[in-house]
Amino acid sequence: MTSMNRSTRLPTADEIAEINRIHLIDTPLVPADLLFLFGTREDVALRVETAARLWRDGFYRWSIVSGGVTPGSEQSECAIIKAAMVAAGIPADRILEEHRAMNTGENVIFSLPIIDAALGLRNIRSVICLGNTWTARRYPMTLHRHWPEVTKLLLTVDSFATPRTLWHIDAEFRRRVLHEWDKIEPYKAQGFIAQWPEP
Repeated sequence: MTSMNRSTRLPTADEIAEINRIHLIDTPLVPADLLFLFGTREDVALRVETAARLWRDGFYRWSIVSGGVTPGSEQSECAIIKAAMVAAGIPADRILEEHRAMNTGENVIFSLPIIDAALGLRNIRSVICLGNTWTARRYPMTLHRHWPEVTKLLLTVDSFATPRTLWHIDAEFRRRVLHEWDKIEPYKAQGFIAQWPEP
């Protein structure tokens, strides 16, 4: 069975409960050294609005936006999102930029040298991962694979009218969640991500 077919399946009650419990999580938010904003073409305004609110509320001192040029666009996700963040009141000189990444692994791999050059990885003790609800814990799991020392916090957003815990009743929300959920074990087996939160 291909993952494309699998992502259109109807999950069992047990699978829904497991996804809600261990995949679709946000951590309690506390002020962190860095906001890691994973590039997207979905819900850009919502993600930027969330980043701006966190900035105003003092939840981070630096941020990095990571995302390359996607088909149909002349600008990188990073360029589009950073411009919107600056327009929302986040100082441009507090936003680091990564313009090449085409997936979550590259978001992290390409961003770490940029963070290190600008701030020093050893000076960053905590990171808030901000991304799509359906990708959920795969963001910090990817970060944990490459940067285990740092404390990871997770905040996810989406514009679905359906509440997050009822993702399975909305066909598109369900497809996105299952598509991401099905990546977790193969990605762990291939060494792309590491277990997070750790038991």
